[in-house]
Amino acid sequence: MVALKKPQTTYRDAGVDIRGADSFIKAIAPIADATAVGRPGPMEGIGGFGALFDLKQAGYKDPILVSSTDGVGTKLRIAIETDIVESIGIDLVAMCVNDVLVHGAEPLFFLNYFALGQLDKSLGLRVLKGIADGCRIAGAALVGGETAEMPGFYARGDFDLAGFTVGAVERGRELPRRSSIVAGDVLIGVASSGVHSNGYSLVRKLVSQSGLRWSDPAPFASNQTLGDAFLVPTKIYVRSILSALRNSDGIKALAHITGSGALGKLHRILPSPSLNGVRAQIDLGSWLVPSVFKWLGDQANLTDSREGHEELLRSFNCGIGMVAIVAKDKVDEVKKLLEDSGEKAFAIGEIVKYSRAATDWDNPEEAVDLHGSLRFA
Repeated sequence: MVALKKPQTTYRDAGVDIRGADSFIKAIAPIADATAVGRPGPMEGIGGFGALFDLKQAGYKDPILVSSTDGVGTKLRIAIETDIVESIGIDLVAMCVNDVLVHGAEPLFFLNYFALGQLDKSLGLRVLKGIADGCRIAGAALVGGETAEMPGFYARGDFDLAGFTVGAVERGRELPRRSSIVAGDVLIGVASSGVHSNGYSLVRKLVSQSGLRWSDPAPFASNQTLGDAFLVPTKIYVRSILSALRNSDGIKALAHITGSGALGKLHRILPSPSLNGVRAQIDLGSWLVPSVFKWLGDQANLTDSREGHEELLRSFNCGIGMVAIVAKDKVDEVKKLLEDSGEKAFAIGEIVKYSRAATDWDNPEEAVDLHGSLRFA
């Protein structure tokens, strides 16, 4: 009796197409290589085991490296459900490069992690082009990444993204300069482009409760669907903030306003309560909160009370994506530099005296004193 030969089982039978992945890498290589144009430092193209970068070629003499990694949260779910994925890569880059920027660092290069159940070359190219767009805006080279094909782990059509960036700042120029922060310094808020990439679990819940679909017209934005409006990419502040840092010595600290908002972020850049005896005081009426936040606040019943306004500030950026602590005599200079770079900048408060014996902020919100109420567009 002749035994039947057992058929071979390949990696492709398990759902992973290695040849397809190789083809995808070849397809994205020119997209990634284009981000290195004008960016000195990258030494090899995409596709190697690791990425090499020459700091000396990039012009640094005594650099401090600053790194950050992040994702885009559940904003990604909206991109997947609407099939509007072209700009989600900009969000991914923004969340990483803005975080290294607040240390005074120039983003140098970026890597991404792209995971999905089954490789879809068309989808992948659309997503990677968005990442490349973000890198070009930030002046960072896309030097590598990982495309993970994971059948049985992600449903068809689903994918996940993560990003990693490294920046550099010359020693002695890194931020924040906490010991120099004193009462009288001014808080300058730089406008956001929208909701950015935080608070989207609440966004999705509120949209669901409203009964609206992503394809419906946005009640707060003309000529946009709800999906389009909530997928406006996170603003990348690199060029404008670096210009201000290079042309003025007035900026003492920067905070990227993301999850937990200004209430949960400013304590990270302030000196400890016992060091300089100061905290941040914000005038909530000093800027006009964009209509998207008014709509979200109305859906959540958070616009009619001071407590509601505070909760909005914990959940969303409320129109301020970056906050700078600036020396009082440099405020006009810094604002002009930001505005000349295309930003909208507002004096939103100041650093005030604060007496407390503790050596650190036990409750981050104690670092911020809120005055007034939000003013909605």
